[in-house]
Amino acid sequence: MSACETRPLRTEGELRAYLAAAIDRTPVYDLHTHLYAPCFGKLLLYGVDDLLTYHYLIAEVHRADPTLRPAQFYALSQPEQADLIWRRLFIERLPVSEACRGVLTVFQALGIAPDRGGLAEARAAVAHYTPEAYVDKILSAANVSGVVMTNDPLDDVERAVWAQGPAIDPRFAAALRIDTFLLKWAETAPRLQAWGYAVEADCRGRTAAEARRWLGDWADRMSPVYLAASMPPDFRVPAETASAWLVEQVIVPFCAERGLPWAVMPGVRRGLNPALGQAGDGVAKADLEWVEYLCRTYPENRFMITALARENQHELAVSARKFGNLLPFGCWWFLNNPSLIEELTRLRLELLGLTMVPQHSDCRILDQLLYKWAHFRPILAQVLGDKLADTLRAGWAPTTAEIDRDVERLLSRNFLEFVGR
Repeated sequence: MSACETRPLRTEGELRAYLAAAIDRTPVYDLHTHLYAPCFGKLLLYGVDDLLTYHYLIAEVHRADPTLRPAQFYALSQPEQADLIWRRLFIERLPVSEACRGVLTVFQALGIAPDRGGLAEARAAVAHYTPEAYVDKILSAANVSGVVMTNDPLDDVERAVWAQGPAIDPRFAAALRIDTFLLKWAETAPRLQAWGYAVEADCRGRTAAEARRWLGDWADRMSPVYLAASMPPDFRVPAETASAWLVEQVIVPFCAERGLPWAVMPGVRRGLNPALGQAGDGVAKADLEWVEYLCRTYPENRFMITALARENQHELAVSARKFGNLLPFGCWWFLNNPSLIEELTRLRLELLGLTMVPQHSDCRILDQLLYKWAHFRPILAQVLGDKLADTLRAGWAPTTAEIDRDVERLLSRNFLEFVGR
């Protein structure tokens, strides 16, 4: 049957088959990544060595080899690090973790046969691509229509690229990252002062207006789809802190004025094991009462929330039932494992129906788009299929057009409508 035909699906078998095909063919708009468009040069990470030295695998290899010290590992060149991870995690033991499985899925999608002898063939398979051609290949193979980057104007390398007025591939949208701005204001204020903004470290005087002016200048340059920040588990608003003051006096009014949502990602414990660098961050249950406070106090503002701890997920879903200006999204970081994705997708469908975004990739390496979405689509087909089978047994036969419409909602339209795109 053609996807453009419309008819009710009256048996569970044909319903599940049509749903799985619809999920496979519907493009994803990936609402949160750490990818960069090719014009950002070396900030765009891709290829075998970047894939294998991702921080998930760095943390895993230190578990697999207790004698390996972080300083020893980081002293190696990146190809040497990749070779070590390949040997320890793929050759000396079966690669059953989700991060290892992801590498194998990428290789399979690219037609690379895993070689127990080493990575030479895998490296050669992608070495001839330009960044632009590789972006085309990966987005097409992953069936991803667009991605949202994470863009921090306080990062010196990235700021230098923006200063050149780059021509950005339109499939890459910007998100204005404000973690450092919010959480390290004492360090940020002198930098803004040096750039001509009359802010004060103690938040007096013209700080609020000038900080909003700085955000506005960067929003004009980036055209972001939202502001973004990952927050520690003990963050609070209201509170007697510079960060809480900045949220209510700068971020909330700026977002209201510009019509931009704020994507908040609470629950990360930075530097749980500092020796591991980026691989050393952890997780803790977050206080979500401040998120509810913001949604209640500022009903004209919009908030996108993904929490890192499993323990926060039921509370977040219940909060979303109470506030239409709150959009739960994705299974972030340590939750990006199939068992938890299935659990959380089921929970959200049962509490929120189709009014959420079930997943985002959080990719840092371009190639990861291949496995993040390949692993997620069958989970969505199973969980949503179970729910639609329930409606069928209750006497409501979904039509093919309804399935097409609502799969598109979950994979792209809910997000795009929420951000006004």
